[in-house]
Amino acid sequence: MAKVTVSLPQGTRDFDAVTIKKRNYIFDNIKNVFVLYGFQPLETPAMENLETLMGKYGDEGDKLIFKILNNGLENPAKQQKAKEDFLQVLEGKNIKGITERALRYDLTIPFARYVAMNQGQLTFPFKRYQVQPVWRADRPQKGRYREFWQCDADVVGSLSLLNEVDFINIYATAFRELKVDVEIRINNRKLLAALAELCGGVHKMIDITIAIDKIDKIGLEKVKEELKQRGLNEEEVYFIEKYLSVAGTNEEKLEQASALLADTETGKKGLEELGYINEFIKKNTNISNLVFDFTLARGLNYYTGSIFEVKATNVSMGSIGGGGRYDDLTGLFGVPNLPGVGISFGVDRIFDVMEELKLFPGNLEKGSDVLCFNLGKDAAEEAFKLMQHLRTAGVSCEIFHEEAKFDKQFKYAEKKHITFAIIIGANELTEGAFILKNLSTGVQQTFANSAIMEAISEIKKPS
Repeated sequence: MAKVTVSLPQGTRDFDAVTIKKRNYIFDNIKNVFVLYGFQPLETPAMENLETLMGKYGDEGDKLIFKILNNGLENPAKQQKAKEDFLQVLEGKNIKGITERALRYDLTIPFARYVAMNQGQLTFPFKRYQVQPVWRADRPQKGRYREFWQCDADVVGSLSLLNEVDFINIYATAFRELKVDVEIRINNRKLLAALAELCGGVHKMIDITIAIDKIDKIGLEKVKEELKQRGLNEEEVYFIEKYLSVAGTNEEKLEQASALLADTETGKKGLEELGYINEFIKKNTNISNLVFDFTLARGLNYYTGSIFEVKATNVSMGSIGGGGRYDDLTGLFGVPNLPGVGISFGVDRIFDVMEELKLFPGNLEKGSDVLCFNLGKDAAEEAFKLMQHLRTAGVSCEIFHEEAKFDKQFKYAEKKHITFAIIIGANELTEGAFILKNLSTGVQQTFANSAIMEAISEIKKPS
């Protein structure tokens, strides 16, 4: 029989028990912060209708959407037509006979679709958080996967900049709980719109933001080259370079940007919004890691105001969080005038950062609290009775699956990071007792079966 080679699709991963516990540690911390700020959970399907997703992420994003082939393509009568249609799909076209659905690219567009469909039943401002996987046909690399989890929070139905202030606080609180030092970067898309107005017109905004969004990856000189390739002249590129070179404190950056952009109404409005947020944070919080970053563009087309990006300060990693304001996202689905703002945590990247910096608590690797040794039929039955008391009291426990030598059972407990062992030998069976051994310290005590609650108290003692 030929050897079968098994593998995973590129950009996907299996997750073992320890990894899942660590990820849940991240999820639980972030969810707790969301709940503190008044957000409620929501889940949407893994797939959406293709028309729901296409055209919402710009040309670059649309190319990364995983399309799902329709069923029934094996029908002989339709095979030739299917082949012709499939060739068109490979050229980037959307043919309903071949594909009508796609895996979700992010959680924001499905959220907007949900709001548009359920607006009559929602209480506005509507605040939801969502923790689910998303899929992108991106080139896999460190910190970038084709299947990954997002952890989002959004407010829809409010223009108040207090929402932006709340989201900055959510980022600061969540990363403080996770002990990850971060920089919370903020910009405003109105400044980029003003930049486009001054460099050839608003129709140039997408070209400008796509190029600027790559500055961390390719550097300023390559961005300038790309801007020229996109049709901007030397004077316009020089003006954008001055904008990208703004530096100093947040206040100094505002002043320099104002000198460049305040002559446009759009630029003036964006600067006012940033100034309000900066002043509010300074007066009313102890947050010191908010940084104005005028190179921040976030290439997604639906952002219209404040935009965020979070980066860990002690590791080489891309953004681990981001988001922004989208004042007419639901208008894409026929429900205009519902402004919103949201943020996302890049959980997979946060995981990689915490792993590199060794920030996960040690007890996440722990297995069951107790392993009951299997020393024969009668001992196993007695151990099983004890386990029912332990489980009722909230103590996790298991029994070794077969009668075996002590050494084998001790090694099993060690590999699974189990803290305690319950041992019932011949003497203990006769006396109606059991030995409780702390496998970390080697200390063991003998308890009567009737004193199981004493043993449980010992097991539950803080280590």
